[in-house]
Amino acid sequence: MASLRPTTRRRRWAAVLGATALAVSGGGLLAAPAAGAAHTQVTASQAAVDFPTHCIPPPIAGIPPIDGTTTAEITVDNAAPKVGDTVTVTYTVTKPAAGNPVDLALPADIMTPTGKVALGGAQSGSVTVAGPKKNPPVPGKGTFPPFSMTGTFTVSAPGSITLSPGDYNIHTSYIMELDTPCTVTNPPAPVSQTIVATPQPGANERSIQLGTASGKPGDKVTVTGAKFTPNADITVVGRSGAAETADRTTVKASATGALSASLTVNDKATTGVVAYEGAAWNADKGAGPAAYTVIDDTPLPANSQKLNSAVAAGALSMTQAGDTVQLTSVDFGKGGASAGDLNAVTVKDFRGGPAGWSLTGKVTDFTGPGGKIDAGKLSWTPSCTTKAGSPSTCAAGTAGVVGGAGATLASTPNGTLTGGEFTAGAKVSLDVPAFTAPGAYAGVLTLTLT
Repeated sequence: MASLRPTTRRRRWAAVLGATALAVSGGGLLAAPAAGAAHTQVTASQAAVDFPTHCIPPPIAGIPPIDGTTTAEITVDNAAPKVGDTVTVTYTVTKPAAGNPVDLALPADIMTPTGKVALGGAQSGSVTVAGPKKNPPVPGKGTFPPFSMTGTFTVSAPGSITLSPGDYNIHTSYIMELDTPCTVTNPPAPVSQTIVATPQPGANERSIQLGTASGKPGDKVTVTGAKFTPNADITVVGRSGAAETADRTTVKASATGALSASLTVNDKATTGVVAYEGAAWNADKGAGPAAYTVIDDTPLPANSQKLNSAVAAGALSMTQAGDTVQLTSVDFGKGGASAGDLNAVTVKDFRGGPAGWSLTGKVTDFTGPGGKIDAGKLSWTPSCTTKAGSPSTCAAGTAGVVGGAGATLASTPNGTLTGGEFTAGAKVSLDVPAFTAPGAYAGVLTLTLT
């Protein structure tokens, strides 16, 4: 029996050699794309590219480094994302740098690939990608079939973003656990994919204030404002309900977006003042109306008395039920939705004018022991209820990403007479990446009422 042991050892060594040779090639099948998968990807400027690759086998293989050409392509699930969107990236090696160099057939499902996709253009950095432990048997001296790896990244800047194949590693689990890193010889590799990101629409934070709330026909009222587009032409005009009156002037915003105008009010129908950019009113680029009352000074008939009373206009205000929200925990390695409920916000509109209001929110990045979770990972589903008897009816904002650009939580429209009491809230959810470092993460959601 002793004479059989060297033969047994040689067979085991051959098996180890075969497994490491597969890893050295940098091209063992990990997860061949499902039939038709390429047709479901949304791509822009997609192309397969060739690039030189340097692969270093484990020392136990006894094989020198392999320098060859890898052919690969990058695909995405969204070629036209908005800032804050999450894009899924697939890195497919369609032609590995080498084949199986030995006569020994290699078994199925022994390889797990990981790698990087390099970002360029409007956004820098890299995307970590990985594939499942899945491959068909590879015959001796056979050609390695393709394999794919996937990952995600959050778009952080508008513009053209390029994606190029990066370094990858093949981990083999056949008799021994071995790694074979394969690097791009002359980085970066050619661009395989280009996507075009657009800005996330932000909340309108423009606002105006009047120097006085009333005056006689012909009086001038000072109008100031903020958060307009720097150096933009601004129309300042009187309003009666939803219609514009004859009181009008045009000024230019300052270099910081501030507004300063003097409006002469002659029209007795004027009940408010608005300011907007462009040729006509646009709620996304305007502010107001701010309430204004024209005091009728028409002389009284003989032998008559004018009886005056007043309803004092109040303010637009908000209060919130608390200043801390504890979201649910997620598991390391799984990630997913960390969810909770926003503290209720009560809005009281006692101005008694024609102006509606808008309650918007924006959030900072969530910081913790592992760095940060991007603000674009926070989304909400807003809600709003109106107290019975209120002249206005509030509408909840659209469900979606909050992010650093901001989004609307709730609002009421302009009208002939607006006001009331309202309660706004939201279901909030933070999409935590799977392998975010354990620990507590916190971001600040700032609410603005205008």
